[in-house]
Amino acid sequence: MKKQSCGICGSAVYFENSACLHCGTNLAYLRHSRALVAVDSQGRYTDASGASWHRCKNLLLSGCTWLAPESGGQCFSCELTRTRPNDDDAKGLSQFMEAERAKRHLIAELDDLGMPIVPRAEDPDGGLAFDLLSSVKENVVIGHAAGVITINLAESDDAYRERMRTQLDEPYRTMLGHFRHEVGHYFETVLVFSDKGRTREARDLFGDDTKDYQAEIDRHYSEGAPPDWNEGFISKYATMHPYEDFAESFAHYLHICDTLGTAREYGLISAAPQEISFRDVVETEWLPLSIALNQVNHSMGKDDLYPFILSAAVIDKLEFVHGLRTSAQTVG
Repeated sequence: MKKQSCGICGSAVYFENSACLHCGTNLAYLRHSRALVAVDSQGRYTDASGASWHRCKNLLLSGCTWLAPESGGQCFSCELTRTRPNDDDAKGLSQFMEAERAKRHLIAELDDLGMPIVPRAEDPDGGLAFDLLSSVKENVVIGHAAGVITINLAESDDAYRERMRTQLDEPYRTMLGHFRHEVGHYFETVLVFSDKGRTREARDLFGDDTKDYQAEIDRHYSEGAPPDWNEGFISKYATMHPYEDFAESFAHYLHICDTLGTAREYGLISAAPQEISFRDVVETEWLPLSIALNQVNHSMGKDDLYPFILSAAVIDKLEFVHGLRTSAQTVG
């Protein structure tokens, strides 16, 4: 996350702050400038072009601190949410706040990386939308279908998430991780399958995505991952199907980019050279930093912050995802 400061007193403020804790100035996030800005008592802000912005109407509902183009309207991130819990679902609404916070983090990072986000309103057949569903009264399966990402809000609960992590033998499970994984499916459709050359290259790396998905799911949960899975995959789940291998690789690319960006902002590592392969980024920056952070976690009595091994084959996949940023700028 980028370092931010109050425009009035200069004190440090953070991505989700709605006010400066030092001077009390009201704050909101302006997406196109990627910065927290001071707003008046009515939640209004006028940008350099003279355009007026207004605090998103969902500040109390979901803790949203972003600015919207219309008074009483929703910000860009909130507009992407197609379905949310009913107003009488108190538990679902409390979990909804955590999910929306993770989604805002996701959208901000995608913006920083220059990844194109086409809302469902602009593309009814394949645009991005989120169904953030409460599982209080019904079963909810996390997934992606034609641009629509479904999230089970129960994943906001630490106890539930840890139980699922243990049950599925996963080393890592977070709400933000779910968003990053599922949006990987969206971008595979938008940036990979839209181009024959990139599709061929992806199949060389990740495998034949035309394999029967349900059959591969059944195989995975009956047989498990192969013994040598970590030689070519970032996780056991990635071995299930090429779709999941790509989505896992995409999620880890976002994990790494965001963590490295935050580390640079706070002076833990220096700025990377402009012309450098992602393999070099991993080897010279990510591996030393992640090892150090894992040891810091151990010093606090916690498990590894990043409990994954990046083999040469996995780094090749991350390099492929990195290359999609050039394609993204063309699409955008």
